[in-house]
Amino acid sequence: MKHSTRYHVALVYNAGASASPETPGDTGSTDDLRKMIRRMAHVLRKVGYKVTIVPLANDLLVFQRKLRRLRPDVVFNQYDDVVHGALYEMRVAALVQMMGFPMTGSPALALGLSRYKYMSASLLQGAGIPMPPKTEILERIGDVDRCKWNFPIIVQPSREHAGIGLSRDSVVSTKTALKAKVREILQHYHQPALAQHFLPGREFNVGILGGRKLTVLPLAEVDYTRLPKEIPQIMSYAAKWMEDSVEYQKTSVICPAEVEPYLAREISAIALRAFRAVGGWGYGRVDIRLDEVGQPRVLEVNCNPSLDESVALARSAEKANIDYPHLLQNIVKTAMEGPSFDVGIPMI
Repeated sequence: MKHSTRYHVALVYNAGASASPETPGDTGSTDDLRKMIRRMAHVLRKVGYKVTIVPLANDLLVFQRKLRRLRPDVVFNQYDDVVHGALYEMRVAALVQMMGFPMTGSPALALGLSRYKYMSASLLQGAGIPMPPKTEILERIGDVDRCKWNFPIIVQPSREHAGIGLSRDSVVSTKTALKAKVREILQHYHQPALAQHFLPGREFNVGILGGRKLTVLPLAEVDYTRLPKEIPQIMSYAAKWMEDSVEYQKTSVICPAEVEPYLAREISAIALRAFRAVGGWGYGRVDIRLDEVGQPRVLEVNCNPSLDESVALARSAEKANIDYPHLLQNIVKTAMEGPSFDVGIPMI
């Protein structure tokens, strides 16, 4: 194996246009993504890697030819869908795998499962992992009438991530409100809606690093206590990305979380089981919330979460004394190790 200073890293990201006009103050914008990619490239070069930034817009054939010409030692996969419900994340990962290049993060199947929220929830529930009760996929407005609901219900697009489609009216208390939200999702996002019983307890983000041996990073807790009462305590798009919103300004993250040792152990064990169940690899985040009796339940598994510096996964890593350069190095190292039981035969 080459010394790390000789590795050639192809840093891949989505250079395509966003699905909707970007709003001032939106830290999830394409411009912010490009800034993050440049920062990552700078850090990777500083620790000794040769880095080529590879933007991918709409032409997979051009992308394939460029990778073939570059012949990198590893592809650092930061491709993220910008078109609602596009699900090209898993297709790009599949292409890289089929070309035979080691790739950071999770393989295509795990990325697909983490985006198909209903399929992922069904798999996790079948594996005996505690999930929110009453998880339903709603493909038509009339589907609301075929179910018996225990309100409140949280409803969101079934194939999105990063808080897309989650807003102040996403937690509903009546069938009328539920139908209205389903109609909005079908019309605006062109995909089914996912409806689940809303859990009222504390919310935790569980960062995970590693390949064959996984490490749980210090737990982070989302603090909603400063939110006005009329705003639901959820990690909406505004809370994640819109700097000028009340949600963003009044929602904070406590890391490390102040949590009883027995509960921390239970949360960590559930997170590891969920990450393994979907086939996660390299790095990830599992979001967990407590129900009415304090039972931790998995909200979702995010296989390739944001690697922006000093926030989210990187923040949890810092609390484990893993600085940003070492975090990226660990992710590259795990990519070279490769997912367990992956035959890895190049096909194209």
